[in-house]
Amino acid sequence: MKKIGIVMGSDSDLGVAQKAIDVCKEYAMPYEVHVYSAHRTPEEARAFSMNAEANGFGAIIALAGKAAHLAGAVAANTTLPVIGVPVKSSTLDGLDALLSTVQMPTGIPVATVAIDGAANAALLAIQIIGVSDSEVSAKLKDARKKATEKVLAKNAEIEKNFNL
Repeated sequence: MKKIGIVMGSDSDLGVAQKAIDVCKEYAMPYEVHVYSAHRTPEEARAFSMNAEANGFGAIIALAGKAAHLAGAVAANTTLPVIGVPVKSSTLDGLDALLSTVQMPTGIPVATVAIDGAANAALLAIQIIGVSDSEVSAKLKDARKKATEKVLAKNAEIEKNFNL
């Protein structure tokens, strides 16, 4: 089974990254977590990205706030799918990170989720891996079925209590 790489620009992003880690654990997906700054450790970030496919990764989640260059720096050095998570910082409530992550030049795509959307980033990474892994795909389908059943149960309770 392919691994998911979770890379943060700073350890201050760990609170947001934890949401992706939790989803990976929930789905029993192998993952690795690293701190590589696009600006302070560019060689390490580049080496990780360039070797990610050979090291068994199927997708990479890159979290960063403020200038948020990490997802683009990772994507520039791999052909694996890269999912950017803009992290809300004290500056501009994360809008700066969102724009830095989503505005990639043609040829270097980065899928971008919502500000602090690490859980959805992990789910997207799992879906990407699930395209070629039937076991992972089955887990996703089961989770969707359970989510549907949960909402329908809540709907039935609401209808019972409020509809005449």
